[in-house]
Amino acid sequence: MNSSSAEALFQKLARYADNYKKAKCYWVQILAKGSFNEHWKGEINGKEYSHSRVFKISGDQFYALLSGQNDALFQLYKALPKAIKDYLKSVEKDDSIKENSALEEITSETEKSKRTVLDQITFENYSYYLGFDKL
Repeated sequence: MNSSSAEALFQKLARYADNYKKAKCYWVQILAKGSFNEHWKGEINGKEYSHSRVFKISGDQFYALLSGQNDALFQLYKALPKAIKDYLKSVEKDDSIKENSALEEITSETEKSKRTVLDQITFENYSYYLGFDKL
């Protein structure tokens, strides 16, 4: 997110928090580079921003906050293979073969790690999220 967008988002969340005194407002970063839940404060476009009820939170922490279960996003992830399988059964199969070096690379890694393709992709991208280190 660029700094202008971040500034606009912070201002919007702060206004909401000001209008609704019991509200806690969150910038949820589903594709974050770490696991966190913290006050959103700092300098954006040369201006200092801080609000006692404005937070930034990673996707795994947000799912944990909503559900009360620390590994809620991981549980959702674990349900994906069945959901994907059910979906693929419901659509017509595409018989065309496509060349994909990324898939070949991932497949090579699965042979070493003994993970499924889905687990391998997820582990490489989210091993720092709550519960995902168990893949």
